[in-house]
Amino acid sequence: MTKTVWVLNGPNLNLLGTRQPEVYGHTTLADIKALCLATAERHGLAVEFRQTNSEGGLVDDIHAARAASAGAIIINAAAYTHTSVAVLDALLASELPVIEVHLSNIHRREAFRHTSYVSQAAHGVICGFGAAGYAMALDAVPSLIDTPGA
Repeated sequence: MTKTVWVLNGPNLNLLGTRQPEVYGHTTLADIKALCLATAERHGLAVEFRQTNSEGGLVDDIHAARAASAGAIIINAAAYTHTSVAVLDALLASELPVIEVHLSNIHRREAFRHTSYVSQAAHGVICGFGAAGYAMALDAVPSLIDTPGA
């Protein structure tokens, strides 16, 4: 049975390619989705790709991943990374492998971005590699879903 990886994207990521390209690059969210689909296919995985600008919508997407018995969650919670206990609690409740992704290196940016609530639920964090970070996360998923207790 093909496992589905839920790739969840938070606020303002719908503006990729035009919003602060000096920080986030020129790659669009549609480009990232295509990259995720191609990478997942190489691993025999399926992808459910979503983006929301609302905190509640992101929590609902995490709940939906849990209800669908997803194989894993890859999440770029964007600004909610640094502020949302609700997203953290939903990720913990999901009981799924979680990989946190950021396009930029959050540790080379403003001090408030150095704190991540999401990291407390994540098996791993990938930041600073632009869109390639999503492919790296998908490359890591098989080892998480094939390893009991990962």
